[in-house]
Amino acid sequence: MVELYTDRLVIRTIKKEDWANVFAINSDPSVLKYIREFTSEEDIKTTFEQRLLPWDFQSGKWLTLVIETVDTHEFVGLTGFIRDCEIMNRAEVGYLITPSKQGFGYGTESLKAVIDWGIFQFNIEKFIGHCAVKNNASAQVMRKCGFIEEGLLRENHRIGDVKIDEHVFGLLQSDIRS
Repeated sequence: MVELYTDRLVIRTIKKEDWANVFAINSDPSVLKYIREFTSEEDIKTTFEQRLLPWDFQSGKWLTLVIETVDTHEFVGLTGFIRDCEIMNRAEVGYLITPSKQGFGYGTESLKAVIDWGIFQFNIEKFIGHCAVKNNASAQVMRKCGFIEEGLLRENHRIGDVKIDEHVFGLLQSDIRS
């Protein structure tokens, strides 16, 4: 069970009781605009149930954590990572912030906490993040966390019939410690 705390947030393991919030954020067109097409409620439920299972860093599966306010336990969003390369001990980060909570620094605050925990718990040597070129808010979150833009992946992603260019960002453990 994961429970991380910042001044304003609790970042914790996902629970069955989170279903309504998880469905709402994963079906909101404004949240998904640069990420993916809406999938069926059944598909979202299947993924949700998989994320409820015990997680292991070696599993190659996403760790999904709920972000909520520390005082009122109001749902803010989701965050987490997946180990994407064993040899390099590298993880890809991800986050979704509900529209009413965007612009308050919650994405940055929660991502910093997850990165610190990932380094402490698993000695992750590098974090990477991808975001659509037009997703300025996501790029800003990564930059505020110390990520450096490492490149442009042209037509790397597709949402419906639209091919999406993506920025790829990287954060080395040594960037944080220096």
